Amino acid sequence: MKSIVLFGLALSFTIFNVQAQEKEKAVREADSVRVVADSTVVEIDKNGEKKKVKIIFEYGKEEIDKRIKNSEGNDIVSEKTHRAGGDHDADGVFAGITFSRFDLGLAKMLNDGKLALTPENDFLEYRGWKSVNVGFDVLQMGYKFSDQFRMHVAAGFDWTHFRLEDDIIILEDTKPLSYAESPIHYSKNRFSSSYLRIPLSFELQTKASKSGDKIKLAVGPVMGILLQGSQKFKSDEEGKRKVKDGFNFAPVTYGGFARLGVGSFGVYAKYYFNDMFIDSPDQEGLKNLSFGLMFFF
Repeated sequence: MKSIVLFGLALSFTIFNVQAQEKEKAVREADSVRVVADSTVVEIDKNGEKKKVKIIFEYGKEEIDKRIKNSEGNDIVSEKTHRAGGDHDADGVFAGITFSRFDLGLAKMLNDGKLALTPENDFLEYRGWKSVNVGFDVLQMGYKFSDQFRMHVAAGFDWTHFRLEDDIIILEDTKPLSYAESPIHYSKNRFSSSYLRIPLSFELQTKASKSGDKIKLAVGPVMGILLQGSQKFKSDEEGKRKVKDGFNFAPVTYGGFARLGVGSFGVYAKYYFNDMFIDSPDQEGLKNLSFGLMFFF
């Protein structure tokens, strides 16, 4: 009886060992083995005698097979690859440093809703194609409600440069805003303001396309806090010269904006509801509008 038991154990061990070797051989000879369980993908690829293991953990509502680039298992690409620089995988609070919503556009003065300046503001006549707005965000904090909607508040910087037509000097420390004609001809006469901008965005976006891009629409209010006003001159007589002053720029501005883009690029428009200058009756109704291209949405 004992010998039969020992023989049975030996036979079972031999069969088990042979089966294990066959399974190991099948795995070695296979090009790849893919195990799919719930939302976890495990892929084992053959690379000569060296086995390569790829394990990617993905959690979400979308099917796993949409995350696989092709059926041969050459690459597995998750949505995280396409969400760098602003999007977030999970719903909830997000915050941090960013470099996004880089604006590069044209700056305009609207005088009582019109592009033409009144006679009292003729001295501020500017070159339309050389008057620009530049800005970007550096901090943001918000809440993602779903893949299609989120809201966030940001902080960044915004510069507006008006290239003046006439050879005038905006006077410092004067109320109301005043100027003097210069005997020097300036090849560049740039009148500028810089603000700390604080936009509150309500952002809608579509589902990602096959390339990973989304169509995005963002609207909301924006506030600005004056950092500095300046006037920069360039002439043969003086070379380059820059004067810094408040120049009666509004210390706080408030308005609205809209952004529309695909992927990381788009267009924007900003309009400020309050006047550009304070303590200057002749400049009442003079407001700031800018629009143009946007990068890193």
